[in-house]
Amino acid sequence: MSIMMLLREFFQDIRSQKTRAFLTTIAVSWGIIAVTLLMAFGEGLAFRMREGLLNAGDRIIRVYGGQTTLKYQGLPVGRRIHLKVEDCKVIEQNIPQVAVAVPGLGRWIRLKANGNTASTHMEGVYPEFEFLRRTYHAAGGRFLNGKDLEERRRVVFMGGELAKELFGRPDPIGETVDIDGMPFVIVGTMPKKLQTSMNNGPDDRRAIIPFTTYQSIYGDKYLDEMIVKPVRVEDGLLVEQEIRRVLGKKYQFDATDERAAPMWNFIENEQEGGKIFRGINIFLGVIGAMTLIIAGIGVASIMFVVAEERTREIGIKRAVGARRGYIIFQFIFESLLLTFGGGLIGFMVALGIINLVWSFPAGEGAMAFLGRPLLSTSVVAVSIGLLTAIGLLAGIFPARKAANVNPVEALRYE
Repeated sequence: MSIMMLLREFFQDIRSQKTRAFLTTIAVSWGIIAVTLLMAFGEGLAFRMREGLLNAGDRIIRVYGGQTTLKYQGLPVGRRIHLKVEDCKVIEQNIPQVAVAVPGLGRWIRLKANGNTASTHMEGVYPEFEFLRRTYHAAGGRFLNGKDLEERRRVVFMGGELAKELFGRPDPIGETVDIDGMPFVIVGTMPKKLQTSMNNGPDDRRAIIPFTTYQSIYGDKYLDEMIVKPVRVEDGLLVEQEIRRVLGKKYQFDATDERAAPMWNFIENEQEGGKIFRGINIFLGVIGAMTLIIAGIGVASIMFVVAEERTREIGIKRAVGARRGYIIFQFIFESLLLTFGGGLIGFMVALGIINLVWSFPAGEGAMAFLGRPLLSTSVVAVSIGLLTAIGLLAGIFPARKAANVNPVEALRYE
């Protein structure tokens, strides 16, 4: 059977069932629009939530000093565990799965500039902080570097929102700001970024200075945190366990005592979030599929009518030796063609809506998450898979009915 013959018969059937074909095409298109948009918005929401988490910590583990809650070798519970700078080297040297471990200090401070005053949380950090916390800098500025650390320079990297509060603009590079009564030169500012997790406020309202400068001014003996990045994401849980083992050996506490060394594991948070949003996307896909099932019933009804109207023709084909497979293939081909025709229209409309949404600014609040739908390969694959399944199911039952026609009875059919 040639494709041209199949197409000719298909268009003859469509002409005889114009209204049914039109309504069914609209139904299939609407179903694909629903599936594609629901899953695209779900994918976009998942991506934005993941990016918001990674903007607070790019697959890192933040380690804090805590208090023991388990007895260890005769030592009492309730002992305070204070982390020190040298603990970072201990972690790097004793845990091969760790790429880098850097110390962090922080406190609330007051800033003054141009007659304006602001209060924010300031951190003393190493240059690696830029990549571990995705501290992007605006054009014309820079982040803290090794020279700043070595020479204990009084330089500050500032969040753009904080800069606007003090200077009226987000990029006052080279300006001087008073921090707790001491002048600091602004070397860089950070543009606004999406964050779904934070402590002590968002990064775009934060002040960041070299770790050594912070220590020389405030004299903090113990760390507020260590930031640890594993070599591989897969080793996140192992690294967390190994950190407690190494610190437990040094500070004499049970390696299973989570309160002795509390941690914020961004890798684990990302994985848990991924599972949640996969579930949401499956739910949204099922809702969209319900609409497609209704459209599939429309396709099936058309094919049943076609089978009824072509009973005599099918009988003639069977009488001259046409096989059942020939008849079945013909009906399934027409069903798939009708389904994919409507699906293509729906897919193009959905693509246009997605592009239209992207043409508007992301905005803030809920629109920062919902205003960026993503047409990923998984969304396309699900749409094509559903179309194929609906087309096959809608065509196979009418096809079997047509193929089982008794040639003798069919030739007498009026």
